[in-house]
Amino acid sequence: MSLPAEFLSEEQLSCSICLDIFINPVSTPCGHSFCLGCITSYWEGQSKTCLCPLCKENFRKRPELHINHTLKEITEQFKRMAETSVSPRNVSGDSVAAPPKVVGPFGLPEYSEQLMKEIKNRFHRSPSSERLSSQQPSAASNDAPSPSWMNKRCYSMSGTNGGGSDGQQCPTHRKCLELFCKTDQSCICTVCAETEHHGHSVGPAKREMNIKKSQLRIMEVEFQGLITVREKKIEEIKASLTEIQSIADQEVAGTVSMFGELMSAVERSQAELLEVVEMGRRAAELRSQAFIRDLEMEIADLRKRNSNLSQLAQSQDHFTFFKTYPAYSSLPATKNWTDVALTPDPTAGAVLRNVTQVVREIQESMKKLPEICLHTENSLESKIWRLQEYAMDVTLDRESAHPRLIISEDGKQVRCSDRYQNVPDTPERFDRVVCVLGRPGFSSGRHYWTVQVGVKTDWDLGVASHFINRKGKIAANPANGFWFLSLRDKHEYIFRADQSTTISLQQKPQTIGVFVDYEKGQVSFYNADTRSLIFTFTGTFASIVYPFFSPCTNKSGKNETPLIICPAGSADRIWETEK
Repeated sequence: MSLPAEFLSEEQLSCSICLDIFINPVSTPCGHSFCLGCITSYWEGQSKTCLCPLCKENFRKRPELHINHTLKEITEQFKRMAETSVSPRNVSGDSVAAPPKVVGPFGLPEYSEQLMKEIKNRFHRSPSSERLSSQQPSAASNDAPSPSWMNKRCYSMSGTNGGGSDGQQCPTHRKCLELFCKTDQSCICTVCAETEHHGHSVGPAKREMNIKKSQLRIMEVEFQGLITVREKKIEEIKASLTEIQSIADQEVAGTVSMFGELMSAVERSQAELLEVVEMGRRAAELRSQAFIRDLEMEIADLRKRNSNLSQLAQSQDHFTFFKTYPAYSSLPATKNWTDVALTPDPTAGAVLRNVTQVVREIQESMKKLPEICLHTENSLESKIWRLQEYAMDVTLDRESAHPRLIISEDGKQVRCSDRYQNVPDTPERFDRVVCVLGRPGFSSGRHYWTVQVGVKTDWDLGVASHFINRKGKIAANPANGFWFLSLRDKHEYIFRADQSTTISLQQKPQTIGVFVDYEKGQVSFYNADTRSLIFTFTGTFASIVYPFFSPCTNKSGKNETPLIICPAGSADRIWETEK
């Protein structure tokens, strides 16, 4: 196959990893092409997933790569055309002027058919390859095939570029350190590659550097992601602090206002009680004045009669004496003052006693006020977090169930059998781990469901992302889209993560509650029997998540009981105060 020169571009035929012309080009499922060695080394540097270096598409498993023979043929032809574009020399070694070149429509040289034929016939090895051959006589004499990196050259339409470095030289052989030994992780020269590094994994240093740079760029993106998550967390904490401070300011203002109203009410009550006391005092004063006035009037009358008696006793006129005597011979009618007394007002003393009792009660209540406020806050929190409000009706997704799992007709129970069921092997179905997803999935809001685990010895419960790997062995951790709690060997509770968290429980739960707050990235597990929190994990959800269930294997009949999804209406209220 031959192509006109104007349709050949070095940029189009260069690997984006090593930035050189393709060697054994392969294409990924997303349509991008790379050198077979470059993309293989690139993926070996990724421990978890396989990403396309250009579009970052994530492949669930490493694709099977095959050499693109068409692209390889085009690349080889381009190399030959590029090599023959070097200015030819005559027999004496002087440069011969090349015929004039015409620039094609794409900015590349355009040659006549006769010139292209002449260039191909006068193909010579580049000086760099001749030097490489002269430095390795033993390899040529033995007719041993040279490594791919020794035949690799950088080509362009203007000539050949050896790709070697003019920088550091080998202290032993005085050659450019243009190779990299992956085994010893050091830069070496071509002589070192055939002597002390013979048999090691060796390649061009420039290519290896570009591969490492690509890996560093991926790590840079991951670091930036970690930084972004933490910066968002800082903003979230700051926003929460601002909200808490605002609530505190409102509480301070409200408390000051309420105590102000309380003191105003106390002052009003004080004035009213003082007025009551004053009214009692005035009433007693009026009664005393009335008594005194009546007594003074009687005293005045008695004194007058006593004076008249004294005059009558000294009278010498018997006629006047007998005439007046009957009026003074007996005591006049007077008021009996024996039982008359000025008694205190009924309110006297009672006001002080009542005020004293009320003040003491207020003082006791004021002492208990901080404790009452804390208790009230917890009570309010427990009333607010009623997970019953977020209960959802979950059913099992048969299309995702492992072939050994048996699901009930209503989609609420799942158990593991000893035999594989005759079900189609679809992309959605787990094929190695005995687990199943639930429906519906969600990408926002708060959701809660409960699962009866009973006396099972092993189980897994939680949530899983839409983009999880469902084939082969599963790396169960949040980074791979799994957030679930596990029970192993009856008593070992573990939250699955890169560094799994072991959880100690005093009482084995019979029913597990799962609560997910999508916006906060939280998944919490509860003992629905005792209404107590088991564990909470906070992360980030990036896609639709589904309820996740695994009854685990039977273990010779010791773990054969099913997992049972409780109806949404029977979900327990966690943290709700007892009535």
